[in-house]
Amino acid sequence: MRASSGSGRFGAWVLGALLSARVVTAADPVPTAPAAIQQELKTFAVFGTVLHVAAHPDDENRPLLAFLSRGRHYRTGYLSINRGDGGQNEIGPEFGEKLGVIRTQELLAGRRNDGARQFFTRAIDFGYSKSLDETLQFWDHQQVLGDVVRIIRTFRPDVIVTQFTPMAQRGNHGHHNASAVLAVEAFKIAGDPKSFPEQIAEGLAPWQPKRIFQSGGNSLSITAPNVSAETGETFQAIAARSTAQHKTQFGFGAGAGRGGGRGGAANAGGSNYTAGFTLLDGPPANVDLMDGVDTTWARIPNGGAEIGRLAEELVAQFKTDSPAASVPALLALRAKLSALKSDNPVVDEKRGLLDRILQHSLGLVVETTTPSAEVVAGETMGMHSRVTLHSGVPVKFSQPPDTHFEQSGFEAPASANGSAAPAADLKSGQTVENDMKAVVSRRDRVSQPYWLREDPAAGMYRVAAADTKLIGMPENPGQFFVNYRFSVGGQDLVIRDEVRVAGETGPLGRRIAVVSPVTLAFGSGVALFAPGSKKTVEVDVTAVRPNAAGTLRLEVPAGWTVWPAAQPFKLAANGAKTKVAFTVTAPAQNATGSVHVVAEMSDGTLYRNGRIELRHEHIPPQILQPPARLRVTATDATARGKAVGYLPGAGDDTAEALTQLGYKVTTLTGSDLTVEKLRGLDAVVIGVRAFNERTDLKDNLPGLFAYAENGGTVIAQYNRPTGLNTTQLGPYPLSIAGQAPPLRVTDETAAVTFVTPDHPALNTPNKIAPRDFEGWVQERGAYFASEWDPHYIPLLAMSDPGEKQPDSSLLVAKYGKGYYVYTSLGFFRQLPAGVPGAYRLFANLISLGKE
Repeated sequence: MRASSGSGRFGAWVLGALLSARVVTAADPVPTAPAAIQQELKTFAVFGTVLHVAAHPDDENRPLLAFLSRGRHYRTGYLSINRGDGGQNEIGPEFGEKLGVIRTQELLAGRRNDGARQFFTRAIDFGYSKSLDETLQFWDHQQVLGDVVRIIRTFRPDVIVTQFTPMAQRGNHGHHNASAVLAVEAFKIAGDPKSFPEQIAEGLAPWQPKRIFQSGGNSLSITAPNVSAETGETFQAIAARSTAQHKTQFGFGAGAGRGGGRGGAANAGGSNYTAGFTLLDGPPANVDLMDGVDTTWARIPNGGAEIGRLAEELVAQFKTDSPAASVPALLALRAKLSALKSDNPVVDEKRGLLDRILQHSLGLVVETTTPSAEVVAGETMGMHSRVTLHSGVPVKFSQPPDTHFEQSGFEAPASANGSAAPAADLKSGQTVENDMKAVVSRRDRVSQPYWLREDPAAGMYRVAAADTKLIGMPENPGQFFVNYRFSVGGQDLVIRDEVRVAGETGPLGRRIAVVSPVTLAFGSGVALFAPGSKKTVEVDVTAVRPNAAGTLRLEVPAGWTVWPAAQPFKLAANGAKTKVAFTVTAPAQNATGSVHVVAEMSDGTLYRNGRIELRHEHIPPQILQPPARLRVTATDATARGKAVGYLPGAGDDTAEALTQLGYKVTTLTGSDLTVEKLRGLDAVVIGVRAFNERTDLKDNLPGLFAYAENGGTVIAQYNRPTGLNTTQLGPYPLSIAGQAPPLRVTDETAAVTFVTPDHPALNTPNKIAPRDFEGWVQERGAYFASEWDPHYIPLLAMSDPGEKQPDSSLLVAKYGKGYYVYTSLGFFRQLPAGVPGAYRLFANLISLGKE
């Protein structure tokens, strides 16, 4: 057994061992479609590169991406400055970094449609921003700029196209303006080796694009056939499929017929694709985006022109009914490319593309699968390989153990129980199958998106020094690979295949995750303490593998104490669970912080992670393993009453917050909104965007209002003005119609004035003071009421700098014997964050009318 000379990011590469080999006839797996091979060939022959830059997922000009990638066959990329993690979720309860992970996958699905690549910076989406200055202050301007420069130096675009203007304009989303400002700044300095010299030290070379445009305008107009020559689809049709992937976004994802996204409506249905551009920097272009840019192989000295000529001949002679007929020409081109001496990383990329084209033209399909989607470092993984040839071209499959498989992410193969088959001549329609085993590297960390491995800074994700080269990538690279070696026409062909989960090898299939032998979880996300009080804190421990044993300890913030210092656990069976209890004591004064748990296994390894599964039909299942964390808050938060009903909306953690206030919570449906069924509840809380999401609310509002009239309290949280299932938001007229940007306060530190300071909601049982609005996250609130009946009493006034918002963030109406509350304050963000004042104010709202 000898080790490979290569090395991998996630573990050592070693040579594998075959346990058995056999030859069978099989129809599966299927080869790559000829149209896709034709697209790959044209992309190989073209050397132009365009980078499109905008702020968020859903901001990209999808028809433009389709035109550049599928029409012009340029290397095309979309840089989204952030991952949309500060937005709202139309399909589930995930917010924050979890939403960002889902939207990352939605963008990757879109890029599979249009053929472009996806990039991100480390900037965090902190919600709507009304100003460019606020955005660049909240983000670390220099860090985000460095990320954009890194992506330019890595991807090497000839032309950059921003979606938005760099000119700050009132009413524009600050993130939008910032994306263009950052793109222009990066354009100016990416070619300067003195800018971000640490990137040069890492091995990146300076790169200066030719020019930078903004999408739209009349500096340049281009017109081209509105169709992909290979598939016959319009660019709008391709873009519409990408649009339909944005299911977490309001107004997206309901179907491909909605249109292609930004910049697409004007072109829809026409025989020509037209687009206008505004020059932001660089030399003018009179005819085309690429004026003055050599988009052929001739730009590569000492042999590039000859390679380009051969590539163009291949494109012209390619037969869609017989891709294998191109194999001799591909081999000749490959020999020329192998002899080409160039340090241009794009040339290296083209080498890999040519190998894929050769593989696909041969109809050579390779699959490596494993039964389980999860592995633990140090254990043995069983794998199954299938190699199928779908053409009659002679291909030799090299099978001796020392040349057949190279495995990355593995420490060592298990001992072989059989011998490998000799090198074989593959026959058309036959499948060679092999079984093998290898040990997962003990150096592998548990799988976690690279940008979520460290606690974030304000406005920015932090990436450890060891992961710096991953910055810009949409997701982690795969961890487990097997190299297959073939000989075709006297040339060696190595196909590096990622090991995937059996039965899940398509675009929605899971990647293999390295998991810990136990997962840890607190019983809730937040624990509310009275200052100086004690509470029992339980940790749920679940065995992922049998015979999991060790000790647990809690790490508490300064001023907090925990007893005992450590607790043992032992779980014999896979999936077994236990609860381990600790007593936590809060400090005597108000305080907030986080409690972490550490599991030290019997072999001395340490694990801190929990487990979050993100499952939606349109994306591959995602497993997140963040540190198990309990947010703790010590504050005087008195609540009156005992029982609360909760009618869920789009999804939030309000119900959990209510239990922390001491309430028994009953989950309701629309049919429960009757006086009889609500009897005994002290309050009914309506979840975020319930009037948008629920179809069973409108017809049952009379029963809800009757409950309030008889002495109950109803608290309705904010809704969107668009997409309401009813405009009746309360027992008295109330409207949230209007443009969203003005009717919100995005500055979470904005001063709060008490408009009606004597109102019970601000005084009983908790005396609300300005300090209760300290420590709020992301924003004060959104979608404030624009008009309201005089029965509603406004309690609070707040505004972003230079503005005056309506005093409608918190409206309370006396209705009969009870109360109806409509609030646009962002409680759904504040309560899970453990903000003390949010708990105290929410307790007051529930306690209205109770002695």
